[in-house]
Amino acid sequence: MTRTELQRFLPKEESRPYLYKLMADYPLRRGKMMRSSLCMATARILGASVEDALPSAVSIELLHNALLVHDDIEDGSDERRGAPTLHSLHGVPLALNAGDALGLLSLSPLKENVRLLGRSLASRILEETERTAWETAEGQAAELGWRRDNRMDLGDEDYVRMVLQKTCWLATIHPMRMGCLIGSRGTRPLDPLIRLGLFFGTAFQIQDDLLNLEAGSAYGKERDGDLLEGKRTLMIIHAIRHAAPGERRRLQRFLARSRKARSTAETAWVRGLLQRTGAMDHARDVARCFAGAALFEFEAYFDGVADSRDFRFLRELLTWVLRRMH
Repeated sequence: MTRTELQRFLPKEESRPYLYKLMADYPLRRGKMMRSSLCMATARILGASVEDALPSAVSIELLHNALLVHDDIEDGSDERRGAPTLHSLHGVPLALNAGDALGLLSLSPLKENVRLLGRSLASRILEETERTAWETAEGQAAELGWRRDNRMDLGDEDYVRMVLQKTCWLATIHPMRMGCLIGSRGTRPLDPLIRLGLFFGTAFQIQDDLLNLEAGSAYGKERDGDLLEGKRTLMIIHAIRHAAPGERRRLQRFLARSRKARSTAETAWVRGLLQRTGAMDHARDVARCFAGAALFEFEAYFDGVADSRDFRFLRELLTWVLRRMH
């Protein structure tokens, strides 16, 4: 439903071939639609209709796709959802402009909330969207800054703090807070959803980082992309902490190089280092702990809410993040 409704907001590509065709590319690729589904399910279990939540779900999906375009440029990624990235197909300038336009377009569906939900609630949803955009930008800046400065002094808590902003706000916290506002008409507290979304979103991100190293052909991004991009994943941070001094210096030199200068042999060595230091097992353990904490917070926040298909979908999603293969 979100994908169908989203197409109503995409401009006709014939009139601006260098913009509108590019804007439609990522939204029309077959993504998981997890964020929009999370918003709609939360709204429904608290009493809203699908129609009430649909504009906000579309807004979330458009903002997510806008940020994906920018992320792929910043990371130098080659593949997204099983196809070449937008900047690989059309060049960085056109892709960057299309990402900017998608970000602007994500505000358009929110105007319909004035009619559906009233001006006061529509204003709160807009404020939530603005906060999420800022949180995401700050988290992305932290990750990019660590890579630029080749930081080797980070701990697990630094990773979780970065993921809270870069991943959790848009992936889990914002969709649930939007759904809660819509379903309860602003009567339920929103702050507990930050804890729930932090635990849920961090488990999701750690599993995503693991899949980047382990996934098979169904994975929609390039394998080892995080290593090639020099990202400070939980596994890399663990390896830095537990590697022998000589190995740490070699890893530091690898992370200092540009993406193109990171050879296949050196990348394979880093993968081996992650295995030898127990980084993969450590990440799996941390992800399981966060998923368990998410289940606890979910049961506490939604205690007393009637059982339904949407309720079961939300609950299952909290552990699905550990089972997903792509």
